[in-house]
Amino acid sequence: MNRRDFVRYAAIGAGSFAIPGGLYSTVSRTLTDPFRLGIIGFGDRGSGIYKVLRDFKDEFRVTAICDNLPFRLDRARKQTTSDQITYFADYRKLLDSNQVDAVIIATPLNEHFEQAKNSLLAGKHIYLEKTMAFSIQEAQELVKLAENHSKLVLQVGHQYRYSPLYYKVKEMISEGYLGNVTQIDARWDRNWNWRRPLPEPQLERQVNWRMYKEYSGGLVAELLSHQMDFIHWAFEATPDSLYGTGGIDHFKDGRETYDNVQVTARYESLGMIGNFGATCANQYEDYSFIIKGSKGTVSLLMNDGIFYPEPESKKALEEVDGVSGATPLNWNDNKTGINLSQEKYKDGTFYAFEDFHRSLIQKSLPASNVYTGAKTAIAVALSNQAIYQGSVENWPKTA
Repeated sequence: MNRRDFVRYAAIGAGSFAIPGGLYSTVSRTLTDPFRLGIIGFGDRGSGIYKVLRDFKDEFRVTAICDNLPFRLDRARKQTTSDQITYFADYRKLLDSNQVDAVIIATPLNEHFEQAKNSLLAGKHIYLEKTMAFSIQEAQELVKLAENHSKLVLQVGHQYRYSPLYYKVKEMISEGYLGNVTQIDARWDRNWNWRRPLPEPQLERQVNWRMYKEYSGGLVAELLSHQMDFIHWAFEATPDSLYGTGGIDHFKDGRETYDNVQVTARYESLGMIGNFGATCANQYEDYSFIIKGSKGTVSLLMNDGIFYPEPESKKALEEVDGVSGATPLNWNDNKTGINLSQEKYKDGTFYAFEDFHRSLIQKSLPASNVYTGAKTAIAVALSNQAIYQGSVENWPKTA
C-alpha cells in the first residue's frame, strides 16, 4: 500500500472527511432576533424537540404550543412555564398567530399532509417530523405545494442525514472504501408493547395511534424509515422494487399495525439488496445497521460505528499500521475493525436544527427536504402495501 492510500484509510478512523461548511459547527448568527417557533403536537416527540431547543436560545424561541389532547396541553404548560408561550387546542389558530415564524409538526402521520399544507398556505416555515406523508399521493402533492411556496423552508425530520458519523459513512461509500456494496442489513428491535399510558380509556386511538392503520404506518414508518432514508442519501438511489411480510405475532391486544415486519428492497442499478426488519418481541439486536461491501463492512449504531475490512484490505492496512511517521489507525480492542467514532456526538435532532436555522437564514434547501422526504415516504407506503397485501411493489415511474 502506498502512502496516498494509507492516508485515505487513516482518514476513516481519524474523522477527517470534509463536511459542508457550517453544517455541524455552531451556526453563525446573522439575525438579531431568534426565529419564533410553534410546536404542533406535544407528545413524546414534540416535547422531546422542545428540550433540544434549549440549546438554541439565540437561534429559536418557542412562542406557541398546540395539542388537541387537554392532558398534553396541561403538561406543556407545566413543562414550559413561560409567559412568552401561547397555548392552543386548535393548530389552525396557532397558524393565525403573527408571533410564529415557523412550525414544528410532531403529530400522528395521518395529520402531516393537511397540517403541512395549511402551514404553507399560512406563510409558515416548517420542520415536519418523519415520515413526511402517509401516502404516495400526499407525498407528491406536498412536493408541488412546497414548490409553489418556494420562499418557505420545509425540512423533514430524518435526522441521520445530519449526523457527523453518518456523514462520514456516506463519504466512505462514495470514496469506495467499502468496495461494491451488495447487502444492507438494518434492524430496529424492541421488547416492548409500544403502548403509552392512558389518562382515560376513550383516548386509546388518539394516544396509541401508532397501532392503528387509520393513523399510522407502523414500524416501517416510525423506525425503519430512518435507515431507508440513509440508504437513499448515501447511494443516491431509490429501490426498484420492494416486498415484505409481517404479522401481529406477539401482542394480541387489538392493535392493527404489525408488531413483526420484514421488508426487502431491490436496488437493481446498484446490484444491491436492502433488508429492513423490526420486532416488538426481542431487543437483542436493538438498533443495528450493517452495510456490506466487497472491501469491507460498516457496522453502525446511532452514535458509534466500526469499519471491518475484508481480509485483503485488512492485510494491507496492517502493513502500514504503525509505520514510522504515520498516524496509527484507531483499531478496536481486538483489532478486527477501525473505530469511526472519535468524539461524543449529540442527538441527531441537534444537528438537524442547526441545519434548519442555516436554511432559514440562507433561504436554502435543507439537507432533508421535501424531495428527499417524499422519496422515503413513498418507500414506506410501498413497503406497507407489500407487507399487508403480500405483493411485490414497483417504484412508481412518476416518483
